[in-house]
Amino acid sequence: MILPKTEDDIRKMKKAGKIVAEFFEKIETLIKPGVSAKKIDELGFEIAKKRGGVPSFYKYKGYPASVCVSVDQEVIHGIPYHDKILEEGSIVSVDYGVSYDGFHADAAKTYIVGNGDSLKKKLVEICERALYDSIKFLKPGMKTGDLGYFIYTFVRKNGFSVIRDFCGHGIGKQIHEDPPIPNYGEQGKGITLMQNMTICIEPMICAGSGDVIIQKDNWTVITADGSLSAHFEHTIRIRDGENEILTI
Repeated sequence: MILPKTEDDIRKMKKAGKIVAEFFEKIETLIKPGVSAKKIDELGFEIAKKRGGVPSFYKYKGYPASVCVSVDQEVIHGIPYHDKILEEGSIVSVDYGVSYDGFHADAAKTYIVGNGDSLKKKLVEICERALYDSIKFLKPGMKTGDLGYFIYTFVRKNGFSVIRDFCGHGIGKQIHEDPPIPNYGEQGKGITLMQNMTICIEPMICAGSGDVIIQKDNWTVITADGSLSAHFEHTIRIRDGENEILTI
């Protein structure tokens, strides 16, 4: 059964979300040519520990780092190796979660390193708009299919594809909880999203077909056709009126 969160649950998730937000504020200065993805990972680990939290991803199902750093055709779960060096014009998606007092918060953002071409700028812009527009669109009582249809339609209208093999999720005591939140769907179908449920909405889109492959490291997900990808995410509390973003 999917239960709404209590006010105490939300308070703890907000504290986790503040740590996540601090991380994203601080990595702005790291997203530049020549920086190793490992430095981004080290910052994520340090901030969580300093603020009394725990990196949600570290050792989760065997994941070897605190942060996912995915470059260009890497969609999600890119491992931040020392030799993964950011290059001018690359697209870099950073995904980070923190547990605080037993509750998680999770967010992602995509950056262009230095200057990017018009395709890269549009891809990142549309992915970010898909996230924020869907947060405004969502109301208690809607189905997951309504939300997915909204995201899918917006992304397709702007010339890109959604990734169907991975999706958003519920969040709380576990980093991944029910319900799944796909970025596509059929209106009126799926699970009902109710007030005080907490979910992660996370559009993952690409400039190609939307088909993906998991690399030999069993983590890194890449586009099958080598097309560029982008990824944005926030942890959301569903409310009457304006939904609350817990990771800002």
